[in-house]
Amino acid sequence: MATIVAPHEFSPVEDAEILHKAVKGWGTDEKAIIRILGHRHAAQRQQIREAYHKLHNEDLLKRLESELSGDFEKAVYRWVLDPYDRDAVLAHVALKKSEPLDYHVIIEIACILNPEELLAVRRAYQARYKHSLEEDLAAHTSGDVRKLLVGLVSAYRYDGKEINARLAEKEAGILQEAVKDKKLNHEEVIRIVTTRSKTQLMAIFNCYRDHHGTSITKSLLGGSNDDFSKVLRTTIRCMNDHKKYYEKILRNAIKRVGTDEDALTRVITSRAEKDLREIKEEYYKRNSVTLDQAVAMDTSGDYKEFLLTLMGKED
Repeated sequence: MATIVAPHEFSPVEDAEILHKAVKGWGTDEKAIIRILGHRHAAQRQQIREAYHKLHNEDLLKRLESELSGDFEKAVYRWVLDPYDRDAVLAHVALKKSEPLDYHVIIEIACILNPEELLAVRRAYQARYKHSLEEDLAAHTSGDVRKLLVGLVSAYRYDGKEINARLAEKEAGILQEAVKDKKLNHEEVIRIVTTRSKTQLMAIFNCYRDHHGTSITKSLLGGSNDDFSKVLRTTIRCMNDHKKYYEKILRNAIKRVGTDEDALTRVITSRAEKDLREIKEEYYKRNSVTLDQAVAMDTSGDYKEFLLTLMGKED
């Protein structure tokens, strides 16, 4: 479930005017920005942007970008973006980073979104950057990592619930052989992971565990630690249970020396309207402290208040 608390009725014109007052003049009213934008869902935020442009003949996003700074600016900017456009921006930022490639972002987009959502992100990417996501991804990767990642973002998987039990048994065996022979980059492994439906992949992974007494992710931990193995492990973790995957991303972001604000912002802004409540529950189970408490201890100022608002904190 979502954590954002948004009103059923609102006035985009009134909100646009409040935001205009918040950013005009010498000072910026950050509390007003948090109060309005932190309590509006995607469709409402789009209506506010349209009303703001009509009233003031300027892009609200660009105005916010010029008035705010630091982690707070980045969080507000990403939150106000259309969700598909946000993912396109996140993918582009990940690809433009210096080595090593931040493949987590690409895998999250490719493996957690449903086929229509992934297609919408690819369209948004192409509209914004005049290149395809696949094209840019291929330009920044090579070898088997390229085959796997390009295959993932190019997929349009079957999204139904039907499974083929016999096929699951067979392909679990293929994965087991690849793990045993340390040939994870086998073309059959890439084919299975990039083309099978999520439901079918769950059946394959369950067959693997039933026959070998351990999960495929644990089996992979005992193998090579090269780039391809890391990408494959992350892909399978995302497919298997994306809520547990995100919990680990958040845990690592908070517990490292110096908070990883990029990861923290990415997860909270992208999941606040979807399943952040369940991710928070996973975090508490794993860490015996609430995510709200952890975020409050590791962040500060307007950035902290904005994240906590997206996480369901009442004003």
